[in-house]
Amino acid sequence: MITTLAVANYRSLRQLVVPLGELNVVSGENGSGKSNLHRALRLLAETSQGDVVASLAREGGLASTLWAGPETFGRAVRSGEFDVQPTVRRERVNLRLGFASQPLSYCIDLGLPAPSKSAFAHDPEIKRECIWAGPHWRPASLLVDRNGPLVRARKSQGDWSILTSSLASFDSMLTQIADPERAPEILAVREQIRSWRFYDHFRSDADAPARQHQLGTRTVTLSNDGRDVAAALQTIREIGDADGLDQAIDSAFPGSTLKITSDDGRFTLELAQHGLLRPLTSAELSDGTLRYLLWIAALLTPRPPALMVLNEPETSLHPDLLPALADLISRAAEHTQLWIVSHSTRLIESLEADPKCRAIVLAKELGETRVLGQALLDKPVWHWPDR
Repeated sequence: MITTLAVANYRSLRQLVVPLGELNVVSGENGSGKSNLHRALRLLAETSQGDVVASLAREGGLASTLWAGPETFGRAVRSGEFDVQPTVRRERVNLRLGFASQPLSYCIDLGLPAPSKSAFAHDPEIKRECIWAGPHWRPASLLVDRNGPLVRARKSQGDWSILTSSLASFDSMLTQIADPERAPEILAVREQIRSWRFYDHFRSDADAPARQHQLGTRTVTLSNDGRDVAAALQTIREIGDADGLDQAIDSAFPGSTLKITSDDGRFTLELAQHGLLRPLTSAELSDGTLRYLLWIAALLTPRPPALMVLNEPETSLHPDLLPALADLISRAAEHTQLWIVSHSTRLIESLEADPKCRAIVLAKELGETRVLGQALLDKPVWHWPDR
């Protein structure tokens, strides 16, 4: 489980260190930085796929994603006595992302390239990557260290093994180095991050993939667009939490029965509801009903990931369905760490009734995203490795 998420100089996240628990609910007013924090987490996940530089480019490049304010705010500025003024930069330009967990922790530091005539001269470079033991970085706990093109792994106290001295500035060591003997920590962190799942807004329009007939195979992980929802629900029924599936249906739609039919390998989702003479197929279901079934398929996965991120799962759901969704989320949090971004007061209140829930309320001050009520001593211990 991730215990701390740290972000520096990414959009409105100048210096944000967030403690995490089993079930984390992120809320706040519009423009408070919820989307930025969600995107930072996705950007961190891109490191294990080798897409972090390309992802930054799609966002407009490093210059567009960097914190646009001063490096620090003086006390007079925070009190309102003086306006924000440009300051002389003391630190190197950097965008930093990292997380801490009990077995292994990881961080990446991206910066500007040296001036050149290359057509890719504006691409950010990976300046440093580190993996260390335990939740707190210190030189003695460092296990794998990437500094520029050089990557080395600790063999013993004070003794290092060079893994490569020519790693490209746009490649992460998580994707380019696979040495289970000298650096098993890289493989462990890579697989941990690759197991993270992100679910944003499921489509529910007439042409949505979830409304179409699909060839069905055993599906332990619902796809991001929900196209295999029927197969995923049938998989849960056969090898997963079938009781939890039936309970989630009955809690939201009392007296209803979910059935998956197969016609020559093509799966169709059907929901029989009290009072109707025939079941409704996925093409006939309301947007809210279909989306709730998609959340069931995602949350009751027979193969829980290390982390699952849900972005505004209340979208298109009737308020009366939100307590049932909260129960479903709490049930899933027993097997996987959950990160929920929500605007719904009713869903947030229902989730906060769970003792596992950690509420993270974001607010913006002088353009900077902060955790509401987090004093200096409330922040988790976090240190960024120097370049």
